[in-house]
Amino acid sequence: MDLIQALILSIIEGLTEFLPVSSTAHMIFVSSIFGTQDDEFVKMFQVSIQFGAILSVVVLYWKKFLNFKSINFYVKLALAVIPALVLGKLFDDKIEAVLESPIPIAIVLIVGGVILLFIDRFFKNPKIKKEENISIGKAVIIGFWQCLAMMPGTSRSAASIIGGMQQGLTRKLAAEFSFFLAVPTMLAVTMYSVFLKDWKYKGIEQKGYEMILSSSQNISNFIIGNIIAFVVAGLAIKLFIGILEKYGFKIWGWYRIVVGIILITYFSFQ
Repeated sequence: MDLIQALILSIIEGLTEFLPVSSTAHMIFVSSIFGTQDDEFVKMFQVSIQFGAILSVVVLYWKKFLNFKSINFYVKLALAVIPALVLGKLFDDKIEAVLESPIPIAIVLIVGGVILLFIDRFFKNPKIKKEENISIGKAVIIGFWQCLAMMPGTSRSAASIIGGMQQGLTRKLAAEFSFFLAVPTMLAVTMYSVFLKDWKYKGIEQKGYEMILSSSQNISNFIIGNIIAFVVAGLAIKLFIGILEKYGFKIWGWYRIVVGIILITYFSFQ
C-alpha cells in the first residue's frame, strides 16, 4: 500500500466512521479496487486508524470525557461495551471470513439503507434528551444493539443510534451516545489488532505493531493515516449532527441503497 492509497483509506475512515453508512464496507470496497484487500497490513491499517477517529470524539466532547466527577458516565460506557468485546472475540474468525466477500456486504448495505428510510417513523416520541438521564440498563441494551454491526456493512453507528432511539433517546442524543460508545469499543478493537492479534504478513506471523515497524513506509502510513482520520472525523461528526437534526435518516438510507447497488454491479463483473 502506497501513501496515496493510505491517505484515501484514512479520509474514507474519517468520513464514514460515525455516519450510519458502514466505514468497514467502504474501506473494503476501496481496498478491493486498489487490489490490496488481501494484504494483512492493509487489513490491520483499516482497523488501527480508528484510533485517530475516536480521538476526534474525545476532543470534540472533552468536557464530557474529562469530567472525572461524573463516574456514572464511565460506568455506563464500560458496561455497554462488554457485549461487543465478548461477541467480537468469539466470532472474530467468522467476521474476517465475511470481510473477504464484497457482495454480501453490499447486500447488507442496501438492507440497512431500506431500514433507515423508515426508521424515523418508528420512534416519534423520544423522552430522553440528556446523557445524564440514560440509565445503566439502557446503556447496556444499546451496547447489545451495537453488536449487530459485527456483520460488515451494517454500520456500528447505525446500529447503536437505532438502539438509542429504541430506548427513548432523541436522534441527536442517540447519535452522540453512539459517538461516546465508539471510544471504548474502537479503542479495544484497535489495541487488540495492533498488540495482541497474530497476522500472517509476508509469510510470517506478526503482531500489528511488528508490521508497522517493519518498514518506514508502514510507519509513515500508520502515523499519517491516524492524523488524517482524526481531522476528517471531527469535521464529519459536526456535519452529521447538523444533517441528522434537520433531515433525519432518510438521506443516509438512500445513500446506502445507491452505493450498495453500484458496488454489487461493479463486483459482479470482476
